[in-house]
Amino acid sequence: MYVIGTAGHVDHGKSALVEALTGIHPDRLQEERERGLTIELGFAWMTLPSGREVSIVDVPGHVRFVRHMLAGVGAIDLALLVVAADEGVMPQTREHLEILDLLELRRGVVALTKLDLVEEEEWAELVEEELRELLAGTSLAGAPIVRTSATSGTGLDELRATLDEALAATPEPRDVGRPRFGIDRVFTMAGFGTVVTGTLLDGRLRTGEAVEAVPGGPEARIRGLQTHQQELDEAHPGTRVAVNLAGVGTDQLSRGQVLARPGELRPATTIDVRVRALARRALRHNLRVTVHLGAAETQGRLRVLGAGEVPAGAEGWCQIQIAPALAASPGDLFVLRVSDQTVGGGRVLEVNAGRRRRGDPAVIERLRRLAEGSPEGETLAALEGVEPATLARIATVADLDDAALGQAIEALVAAGDAVALEHPDGTPRYVSAAGLERLRTRIERALEDYERAHPLRLAMPAGELRARVRLEPDALAALLGALAPRIEARGAGVARSEWSPQPTAAQRRAAEEAIATLGAAGLSPPRIDLDPELLGYLGATGAVVDCGDGVVFAAERFAEARAAIVALIGSEGSVTLAGARDALGTNRRTAQALLERLDREGVTTRRGDERVLA
Repeated sequence: MYVIGTAGHVDHGKSALVEALTGIHPDRLQEERERGLTIELGFAWMTLPSGREVSIVDVPGHVRFVRHMLAGVGAIDLALLVVAADEGVMPQTREHLEILDLLELRRGVVALTKLDLVEEEEWAELVEEELRELLAGTSLAGAPIVRTSATSGTGLDELRATLDEALAATPEPRDVGRPRFGIDRVFTMAGFGTVVTGTLLDGRLRTGEAVEAVPGGPEARIRGLQTHQQELDEAHPGTRVAVNLAGVGTDQLSRGQVLARPGELRPATTIDVRVRALARRALRHNLRVTVHLGAAETQGRLRVLGAGEVPAGAEGWCQIQIAPALAASPGDLFVLRVSDQTVGGGRVLEVNAGRRRRGDPAVIERLRRLAEGSPEGETLAALEGVEPATLARIATVADLDDAALGQAIEALVAAGDAVALEHPDGTPRYVSAAGLERLRTRIERALEDYERAHPLRLAMPAGELRARVRLEPDALAALLGALAPRIEARGAGVARSEWSPQPTAAQRRAAEEAIATLGAAGLSPPRIDLDPELLGYLGATGAVVDCGDGVVFAAERFAEARAAIVALIGSEGSVTLAGARDALGTNRRTAQALLERLDREGVTTRRGDERVLA
């Protein structure tokens, strides 16, 4: 399935043409229908002569609503540029075409509308000639022009056939197994709750799956999927979809957020880019810009790398510092505006790479390699969002054969742009150098948060850390070697190497009293009233041994009891619970907890009513 987006000047008949083609009026708001002016994005769909189903996003044409237009054309496969035959090319015709060109949209059809209002053939021919001159030198150069009238129906069948032919040469939307769903509308539907609409890219969504809205973070579950009013169990890439979400309110979602699997997409605060400035003005260093990417709109500061500005009509390397953050991935296209005027646009090369040194030639060379689409650049882009990953996992995202991928990853590791991580299973995982630093920062912050919440614990449980930073189960094991020495494994947990619990003075006194009491009690320890966190700390440091059921030994007393049980089994061959109780001179509860602890440690094993040495 493909998505067509309209473009063109206000009042040139975009919505009327869409309705004539599809039978669906795209304007949703009562104000729009009353004024005959599209303000928000509209949607419709139809089946073309080949049987191909398409969605149509109808955008506003008024200069005040270009920001809404940009939200609609960020994820389309083909542009339908609409120009009224009685007026010809107008200001928003030019700006919309500039935007389509900046977004590198290479497939389009021009609909010359309102033909019923033109009496002279010569005038229509002049308008067509002007359009061909306007398209020349843009990504839509040579696009077919079809004369139409939504009122009389003239040319509608030809327009449908032309759209069909143009889409026949359009590649199928790619599926790299990493779904991204750009939200362009949020609303509540009676009986369903929260619903969002948008276009699905790069992967599939299924009912029942968990998703995360980026940026912002609320997680939700997909309750239902629908396209063209048909229920789906699975939505495919390139599809306009309505997603019914459970567990999240409309106040937590907004246009411009992207739904992705939890942890797969990170908010971008900087993007390294190749920028093209339009001919009307240069883009100077530190220029404040509005960034439009997908359906998102945010503010940014342009840092020009290697020069003081990007000259008018030229291209340059830049880093854009973004606030508030947005969801971005390498390869994404964007548009820049200043004071409601489109000034340029470009392509994202790297996300969250850290502040760049403007005059560093190595930075420019790296961005040049990424922009050229080299195997190394393709591999680095593929790592974004899946790292750390095996070669097999990278291959599902990168469009490279096995040999090229292997050579690319070796070159990246040799250059220091990627890191090979050893894994206990023997299969290496790979992470970009920038990605490793991002992961280190996320893990350190998670550990610091855990230390504040649990100041007496030696380490954060590995499973809890993986869930917190959203890592695959085997990813943390691969990362630990690369994160040393600042981060280390401690038993079944992970901690910052500089971290050690710091009991308060009162806790130290309570601990000393408890240890003294347990030591004096010998092999029949009394129950002690100790805070569970403090007890866990004493157990982790080896001062006491918690056997469970309230039975806690001083460490040296537990060693005595263990040695006695081992000696007894060594001489008798086995021991019963009663035998252990009598040999230690303790009670049944203590003996049972002790034997169960020895079972867990692998010292003894149970056979019926007896224990033997394991």
